[in-house]
Amino acid sequence: MVNSGLGIGTIMPFVLVRGGYKEDTMKKNSLHLMFIGLLIALCVSGCATTGIYSVDMGYDAKDAMIPPYLKPDQKALQTIIGVAEFTDTRKIDDPLVIGRVIERNGMKVLVLPKRTRPTQAVADGIRQYLRKAGYNVSGVGELWNLREGTIPQAANSKVLIGGAITDMDVDCRRAFPTNTYTTKLKMTVYIADTVRKKILYHATVEASTSLEHVSFAEKRMGDQATIALGDAIERIFEKREMAQAIREALK
Repeated sequence: MVNSGLGIGTIMPFVLVRGGYKEDTMKKNSLHLMFIGLLIALCVSGCATTGIYSVDMGYDAKDAMIPPYLKPDQKALQTIIGVAEFTDTRKIDDPLVIGRVIERNGMKVLVLPKRTRPTQAVADGIRQYLRKAGYNVSGVGELWNLREGTIPQAANSKVLIGGAITDMDVDCRRAFPTNTYTTKLKMTVYIADTVRKKILYHATVEASTSLEHVSFAEKRMGDQATIALGDAIERIFEKREMAQAIREALK
């Protein structure tokens, strides 16, 4: 009996150890399967496409560096500069489309503005820039078709700024290991004398951005569009001829 007891005593710990080993192995296998399932889910979600993408774009002039020759004198502060919503002259079937996302499978998905039309975003960006420069600027007015005969007359305003977006693409090509974000913007800005109904000056400016990033996000596309918009606005007002036209109209 003693020997059999010792036999049982020596076998039982071995059985218990073996049982613990099996439990640990089962747990490891379960975790391994869960990890594989998670990877599959991520791959599926990464390859899945949506029907549409939407982005926000808008220029904030708080950090803009204003050229000294653009800043107004006391006489210029006695009137208000009007800003009209820009027109969209791109050769495109649907003006709401501002770009495309090329998915990993080659599918092209349209990009639309989320809240603000690009024509409104450009006009509001110019308004913010001029306010940062020190001018009195009205709110964004209605569209102006850029013809002298239709220059609107606004109260207490001698100058109207309008323009047209002639080219705009907010794109992203999704790939591995990085996604390529590209944005290009081309626009023409007009300065008009609302009293004499005359276009004083116009100029065209282009801006573009490019970014490689490991992850994809609509917000990142919007950030690139915002950077391009800011570059275009600041470049147009870096032209001394633009500042001169504004000063002449305000005299």
